[in-house]
Amino acid sequence: MSAPPRPTGESILVVDLGAQYAQLIARRVREAHVHSTIVSKEITAAEIRRKGAAGVILSGGPASVYADDAYRIDPGIFELDIPVLGICYGHQLMADLGGGRVASTGTAEYGKTQLRSVGSSVLLGDLPALQDVWMSHGDAVEEAPPGFRITAVSPGSPVAAMEHPERRLYGLQFHPEVAHTVRGSEILKRFLFDVCGVRPGWTHHSIIEAAVAAVRSQVGSERVVCGLSGGVDSAVAAALVHAAVGDQLTCIFVDHGLLRAGEAEQVEATFRRHFGLPLIHVKAADRFLEKLAGVTDPEAKRMVIGETFIRVFEEVAADLSAARFLVQGTLYPDIIESGTRDAARIKSHHNVGGLPADMQFELVEPLRDLFKDEVRAIGEELGLPEEIVWRQPFPGPGLAVRIIGEVTFERLDLLRRADAIVLDEIRRAGLYRQIWQSFAVLPAVRTVGVQGDGRTYAYPVVVRAVVSEDAMTADWARLPHEVLERISSRIINEVPGINRVAYDISSKPPATIEWE
Repeated sequence: MSAPPRPTGESILVVDLGAQYAQLIARRVREAHVHSTIVSKEITAAEIRRKGAAGVILSGGPASVYADDAYRIDPGIFELDIPVLGICYGHQLMADLGGGRVASTGTAEYGKTQLRSVGSSVLLGDLPALQDVWMSHGDAVEEAPPGFRITAVSPGSPVAAMEHPERRLYGLQFHPEVAHTVRGSEILKRFLFDVCGVRPGWTHHSIIEAAVAAVRSQVGSERVVCGLSGGVDSAVAAALVHAAVGDQLTCIFVDHGLLRAGEAEQVEATFRRHFGLPLIHVKAADRFLEKLAGVTDPEAKRMVIGETFIRVFEEVAADLSAARFLVQGTLYPDIIESGTRDAARIKSHHNVGGLPADMQFELVEPLRDLFKDEVRAIGEELGLPEEIVWRQPFPGPGLAVRIIGEVTFERLDLLRRADAIVLDEIRRAGLYRQIWQSFAVLPAVRTVGVQGDGRTYAYPVVVRAVVSEDAMTADWARLPHEVLERISSRIINEVPGINRVAYDISSKPPATIEWE
């Protein structure tokens, strides 16, 4: 039962009910070239109507719908005549609020499960009657609400899928957004295109057009400065803003003394060669190191660095006809990890939680709704060079959050030299593009070692390498042993003051990619 086509660019709202997969749902929608936004479980039906959403997806979650602290939503959402898809906990919540019955069946389903279709279905349609899906639940819908038809069952789910086509309400106990659900993307596309009636208009070209128009509207004829780090995020942000306002933009590259070996020179050369934009290079290592003296808490480091960046930008802007606007390459994961109403703070990104309250600038953040892979694709569309687009992410606070403890000149020197060896060997092995991030970490502790038949008491280095799609989750990279051996041997032999190398085999979660 298809709805009439809707204008290109309408958004699907993903209501976060505490799921580990909420981000993945949003990504899968965008992969179908439809815009998606994650919103709070506190959102009201009236707010959804005002946003003009083409559809709503209720995410999974860890709670039981009948628990005292269960997440609830405004039941008016189901009365908006806007398509709603409930996934896992969202499916159970839809059933519970609609008058169905949810309970523990005694048969939990975790992992690959066989789904059996029963009767006609808008979402499952002509898909195989038996198919493998990914389940992760203890409770299940035992009885569908009045007016719903059951469209699939599984060994532990009497109502594994249900639909009310007239009201455009759909529920799935399984996770179509997970790759283990083999036909999951087809199921989601049926909801997006056949039920919500959206068209695949969220393309790289449309993102660029919308971003340029938004910047022009915000900035007008005012002067703009851009905090340029040399990474893909700030580079793409600068390119978008330059496309919007031309020579109203001046880029500022602040060398805070926390960069990798040779990076300042590389950034300046690359941007002057490829961009032709006005670039002011501020050398402020002493200033940042002085502010960081004695600071060991990682959140405090980020706050110090974030505020000092802003003060430097303000001073430079004062000489540029008092530029009002500051461009940042803030991404959606930066916003989420820094803490929102619904997401706990993991770490305050210097460009989000580290900004001072009395900042004089108005921020321009054309990438704040995007994931890293989307930003890279836009960078390629804008014609940015490969060495910028595919540069591994490097945190704004730089090596300060890779030194566990106080940041000193000595520790920065040791870490720079070790980190350069890690990257050199990763490139030598042809693995640079396959790995999301690879770097060295210096814990401010010392360990006993033996070198040249004598006792040493020196720093250890931890090597970290991860694979990821968007930095929201990551897995440790299975580097070949010979690569790890070369890294370890070179660091210990070439960097006096380091006598031990370890390899971090933690995934995210429970760890984060960076150590601080």
